[in-house]
Amino acid sequence: MPPFPEQEQAGRRCVTVAGDIGDRDHSRALVERTLDELGGLDVLVNNAAYQMVHESFLEIPPDELEFVFRTNVIAMFHLCQAAVPQMQPGSTIINTTSIQAAQPSPQLLHYAATKGAISTFTKGLAQEVAERGIRANAVAPGPIWTPLVTMSFPAEKNAQFGADTPLGRPGQPAELAPLYVFLASEESRFISGEVIGATGGKPLH
Repeated sequence: MPPFPEQEQAGRRCVTVAGDIGDRDHSRALVERTLDELGGLDVLVNNAAYQMVHESFLEIPPDELEFVFRTNVIAMFHLCQAAVPQMQPGSTIINTTSIQAAQPSPQLLHYAATKGAISTFTKGLAQEVAERGIRANAVAPGPIWTPLVTMSFPAEKNAQFGADTPLGRPGQPAELAPLYVFLASEESRFISGEVIGATGGKPLH
């Protein structure tokens, strides 16, 4: 397999680049590759995350704690620092936070803490990049069926996943995607520094 496998999706060429975005050099290489391949960078979506359940925060291993922050937060700083100087006015950054930032679960405390950091980062970032004509927002999913969920929880917990939302069910990724499309589009050109939820009715405040 070539180092950068390419796929055709809906008439567009997609390139997968394996690596560790927690590594500053790799994050910069990703941005450089994008500029070389596409001639510019208009939309940056920070969506990488890792979580794992523990009965108590006292049980979180030090290496896992560092990995969660490296993947969820540090990588976002690296990518934004590399991308922003290359982005033109009208560009947009979309970060993924979580309902966990507002309603943290003790069993996911390290993950929840990173999501709180992402919400704060987004609000502060939006104020600075506005001077460049760039917008920054965040999407805050509630319980959404993703591989991250099934990997993190036991089967009996997954059987009840999302049942505590006012809508009584978890969401699907397809129900989340329109928010990202909206925030990447011109229709959201007066929205910046916002955290927009897709939580099944759970409040973000």
